Amino acid sequence: MPTISTNDLKNGMTLELDNNLFQVVEFQHVKPGKGGAFVRTTLKNARTGAGIERTFRADENVERAMIDKKEMQFLYRDGDDWVFMDSETYEQMHVPSAALGEVANYLIEGSTPILLMHKDSIVGIDLPAAVELTVTDTEPGIQGDRVSGARKPATLETGLVVQVPLFINVGDKVKVDTRSGEYLSKA
Repeated sequence: MPTISTNDLKNGMTLELDNNLFQVVEFQHVKPGKGGAFVRTTLKNARTGAGIERTFRADENVERAMIDKKEMQFLYRDGDDWVFMDSETYEQMHVPSAALGEVANYLIEGSTPILLMHKDSIVGIDLPAAVELTVTDTEPGIQGDRVSGARKPATLETGLVVQVPLFINVGDKVKVDTRSGEYLSKA
């Protein structure tokens, strides 16, 4: 494992600490008037998403985790597993639902997300900023019911429920923000 000085930390960098992977969310180099300098960090556990704060001495060495990015196509669900295929080698990988978390709400068959891999395990998935999903269930819009900004719940093809405007009907494609889970526009 390559080591890196805490003076060289950057946001988004992944570190291996205590046999866990942590992503640097924020860091601050502090030089008090008395004593040695130190680096105060906010870290996010790459597997669980839990955030912690940790302080390191300045110029302390930490292990940097090597994260590979692989573009893989989502093929289908097999029970509790999600099956992905490597776009280059055509190898298939079974991923448990627990490893995907909230990302599963935005995956449809045929989509090609970028999987973040550490050794042979998935630590995250990069999705586009927005995805287009089909509405499978919602109340019909009533003619004349056009209150400005009024919303209704709609169930999408992945099972995700979002608040959409009244004019959206079953079968419509909508654009959803993958970061916040909110409706953006009709596709």
